[in-house]
Amino acid sequence: MDNPARRAILTPMTDEASITADVAIVGGGLNGPALALALARPGINVAIIDAAPPRARAGSGFDGRAYALAIASRRLLAAIGVWDRIADKAEPILHVQTRDGKPAADGGIPAFGLDFDAAEIEEGPMGFMVEDRDLHAAFLDAMAAEARITTLPGRTVTAQQAGAAGITVTLDDGRRVTARLLAGCDGRRSGTATRAGITRSGHDYGQTALVCTLAQEHPHGGVARQIFLPGGPLAVLPLTGNRVSIVWSMPEVAATAIAALDDAGFLAMLGPLLGTDAGAIRLDGPRFGYPLTLTLADSYVAPRLALVGDAAHGVHPIAGQGLNLGFRDVAALAEVLVDAKRRGEDIGAADVLARYQGWRRFDSTVLALGMDTVNRLFSSGNPALRLARGLGLGLINASPGLRRAFIRQAAGLAGGPVGDLPQLLRGQPL
Repeated sequence: MDNPARRAILTPMTDEASITADVAIVGGGLNGPALALALARPGINVAIIDAAPPRARAGSGFDGRAYALAIASRRLLAAIGVWDRIADKAEPILHVQTRDGKPAADGGIPAFGLDFDAAEIEEGPMGFMVEDRDLHAAFLDAMAAEARITTLPGRTVTAQQAGAAGITVTLDDGRRVTARLLAGCDGRRSGTATRAGITRSGHDYGQTALVCTLAQEHPHGGVARQIFLPGGPLAVLPLTGNRVSIVWSMPEVAATAIAALDDAGFLAMLGPLLGTDAGAIRLDGPRFGYPLTLTLADSYVAPRLALVGDAAHGVHPIAGQGLNLGFRDVAALAEVLVDAKRRGEDIGAADVLARYQGWRRFDSTVLALGMDTVNRLFSSGNPALRLARGLGLGLINASPGLRRAFIRQAAGLAGGPVGDLPQLLRGQPL
């Protein structure tokens, strides 16, 4: 079916205006803006609806969130015009240490672990750490410079209705947005998915992630550490200015007790787990707690609708892959839609959306369940399991080929089970 030229998005907009776009996106966090930019550059008009007020996440306040961007994610950001806006605020990950158990009393490292070095691959740093507030601000600036994107901040969707030729969403101010396709980038509790009748599977981990930023005495050297403790993993991730991001997952009861401690008590609990490498530590901002769940949409598509990122798959933060998985969705969906438009197809047609689901659903589900298994396996103090884990880690550490394969997988350089990497993840514009 031909894909006729769309009328330009109406500006200025009045309260009574009807807004027309090729693609409407619900969710202005990170995946939504990434998708908007990926589509706008090749000529697709986008309206993005964000429940948050303008620049609410881009101010000086810090909510503890920081992301380990894989190499492939950095390539996507470069291809859509965002990386140059954030590069000076990104900290390269040069080395990754994985340890099974807390440091010994003398500060030494446990016997069981893995060590990955960026020198083992040709692409440079294995990834980059970026704070949410900085990345979000870069997205806002990039969207403001793109004429094909209309942003609707501070607005929520109250209804959506799919039809034969398009889909219409009604906003809380009474305006309506009509598009060929609606993309749900609105998180684990996606209203877009719920209104479309998409059900979810998953479970509550019974864990909470305590998140904060530390300033430390000794240089971190670009080292990212993952320490597997009986209650859950502790991630220590390098940030700019000799700071580190802490993501400490633990059972809810323990998290409640530790969160209730004053700052000195919290640091007294955390410090021994970090060993002596950090030296003196202090909090650099407030502490936060986030409950952990696994939630997988039973379908990534519905009539005239596609889900992206956490709306499709909310995963455990054990490997820091949540945002990278979302960017894989963004790259795949954008490529499918742009290719369909160039062939004259209806970009919201069922067969077009089936290509996206076929590309992404199996891949992301396998990775989500894999992280779920790793969390269960390593969040156990059983001596037999710990011995088996140690032998497995030792085998990988002793094999350069296996280490390299793990690094390339974590860096997002390997294709998924059902296909090659999308073009944007290879740094190629659409």
